[in-house]
Amino acid sequence: MSSAADPSPLSLVIFGASGDLTGHKLIPALFQLFAKHRLPANTRIVGVARSPYSDDQFRDRLAPLAEKSAGKEWNRDGWNTFAQHVFYVSADAAKPGGLAPLQKWLADKEGNGKAHRLYYMAVGPDLYPGIATQLGENGMAGEEHGWRRLVVEKPFGRDLATAKELNRLLHRYFDEDQIYRIDHYLGKETVQNLLVFRFANTIFEPVWNHQFIDHVQITVGETVPVGSRGPYYDRAGVLRDMIQSHLLQVMTLVTMEAPSRFDARALRNEKLKVLESVPVLRVEDAATNVVGGQYEGYLKENGVAADSRTPTWAAVRLHIDNWRWRGVPIYLRSGKGLAKRYTEVIVQFHCPPHMMFPLPADTLLQCNQLGLCIQPDEGIHLNFQTKVPDTEGVVLRPADLQFHYRDAYADVVIPDAYERLLQDAIHGDASLFMRSDGIERAWEIMDPYIAALERPEAPQLQSYPVGSQGPKSADEFIARDGRKWLIRCH
Repeated sequence: MSSAADPSPLSLVIFGASGDLTGHKLIPALFQLFAKHRLPANTRIVGVARSPYSDDQFRDRLAPLAEKSAGKEWNRDGWNTFAQHVFYVSADAAKPGGLAPLQKWLADKEGNGKAHRLYYMAVGPDLYPGIATQLGENGMAGEEHGWRRLVVEKPFGRDLATAKELNRLLHRYFDEDQIYRIDHYLGKETVQNLLVFRFANTIFEPVWNHQFIDHVQITVGETVPVGSRGPYYDRAGVLRDMIQSHLLQVMTLVTMEAPSRFDARALRNEKLKVLESVPVLRVEDAATNVVGGQYEGYLKENGVAADSRTPTWAAVRLHIDNWRWRGVPIYLRSGKGLAKRYTEVIVQFHCPPHMMFPLPADTLLQCNQLGLCIQPDEGIHLNFQTKVPDTEGVVLRPADLQFHYRDAYADVVIPDAYERLLQDAIHGDASLFMRSDGIERAWEIMDPYIAALERPEAPQLQSYPVGSQGPKSADEFIARDGRKWLIRCH
């Protein structure tokens, strides 16, 4: 591990250490940071859960998961060195008095001097209040002897009321600048590239507004069904699980104004301005701006109610009522059990106001499109018209200018999002984390859409085959606007 400017030890405490998130994401990400010498030299990682593991048993459980994640980058000697910084404490962290074993461990390892702590909530959302309360009641949130930061996973509430209540409880013990609400989508290199694409280049800014852009589509498609997440997913659905968090956050990066500087406060202020410019609809109005679907077989998934009306696919139409985006519809859609896994942003530009070329009557002009491809085809596609050579008259054909990360950075492995987010949390950079006012506003926007699909008089969710593009009602939904769904990035 590299030396840090601050020599104080760091204790990285992971609650929920026996769960999938810790084994499949957090420990592999921390191992990669260690291998890149990006962790403070005196970091200790301690997993906390109720399972009765010893340190060695915990390390042995994690090793194959880290190896699978690392792939060709796996280094057994490097893992063995890293593992000596990984420990385990058996404790029921949400129970009154349950943190006593962890407190003793921290006292033994940290001594009486200055020491920093990062608490990571890799647990179910029902445990957030209990663990935060125990940390606060046991004096483990105060910063008299080093900074204390709390990383909270999504879902952060299930509506505006529960998000406000969770914020209120966390703020009882932790200041806002101590709380890091994580959205792993914002840690993706290609999502961060949205800011670079927009604000480190000058050629797009003049056309990045309603005068030139017809509409924007942001899509997250997943091939997998709900699997073992049935009990959670049936309480959430795609609007809460994906659109309220991931897609709204990506939308803010696509549509925000340039911050005065690249720091957490300025960046998050501009994102909040976007969300505050999105009108909050009445439920009756939201019902005409949302469509939902459910993949065939969902009702037979383990943990799913036999009469569930939970959507596994949904699309919403919203608007940003400000000078730049007035009148430009933003379409957000996501679904499970689809034909392809992909995440992309498509900016559809207006067609030319006058076409001077004499085109055949049956010619369907494809106007300029910009595809910002987040995964798995990481890159950028810019579509434009060309003239087909050696033809009678003028024959147009669309072509692409393409940039692909895998070609431009062939020798660089794109890191997992958790690497960047963990590193930022350790360094106190909250730029890619959600602030309390931002997350509450996101729920305020989405609550009417969710209510519109859940109300008793709502139409039955249309089913769609696994491996399809979603329900047929989706095409009808966007066709009413004279538009169609677009795919550019694969």
